[in-house]
Amino acid sequence: MAPSGDVFWLEQTEAEVLPGDDWLSAAEAISLEILRFPKRRSDWRLGRWTAKNAVAMCLGIFSEINALRRIEIRASSSGAPEVFLEGQPAPVVISLTHRAGLGACLVGQTNTVVGCDLEFIESHGDAFAADYFSGDEQALLAIAPKETREALVALLWSAKESALKVLRQGLRLDTRSVMVIPGIAPLSDGPVWHPLKVHFAGGDDFQGWWNQSGGFIRTILAAPPPGPPLVLAKQRS
Repeated sequence: MAPSGDVFWLEQTEAEVLPGDDWLSAAEAISLEILRFPKRRSDWRLGRWTAKNAVAMCLGIFSEINALRRIEIRASSSGAPEVFLEGQPAPVVISLTHRAGLGACLVGQTNTVVGCDLEFIESHGDAFAADYFSGDEQALLAIAPKETREALVALLWSAKESALKVLRQGLRLDTRSVMVIPGIAPLSDGPVWHPLKVHFAGGDDFQGWWNQSGGFIRTILAAPPPGPPLVLAKQRS
């Protein structure tokens, strides 16, 4: 891996997930078997496939079936994913997200805490903002140009999801307890990552980055503050 403080980003689509389940560990195969609904199974496989490939790249392991089987993604007591390599804790931390057939994994080193999220840009009614956004966030939406409002809603929501993952709380916390402060940047498609800050009512501030492209908003947060994520080049098994 690169020097401490760097974080790494990998995206995969459902079409890129290898057919069959030989790349899963024995325990992961059991976890998959328990899932009854096809979409849940598909999302779960996408998340595991993306995470295993991201971890393999960061640890210098070739992404082939036998190597990927050695990497196991387990759920901690909080529900956050943890990485094991041949049964032992791996020297990385990860956060996972998937939306509308796209999966992503953020990888950091063990001295960091990370959170990430993907959101598809789509229409939400006014009640969504009233239910989940703070007063300052609603005021920001009120003055946003109509053509960028949906992207801004996705950015605010995605950043909240990333922050709740850093806190290892998920939606158990009131989403209005994490207040998003987007960096000043145009809401338009492109490869550039823009700075982001989230304030937690409990006293912590988290810094990270956001990106908009392909109809999605991506957000990452980490402690200590990360540089822009290094995008991993995809490998073929």
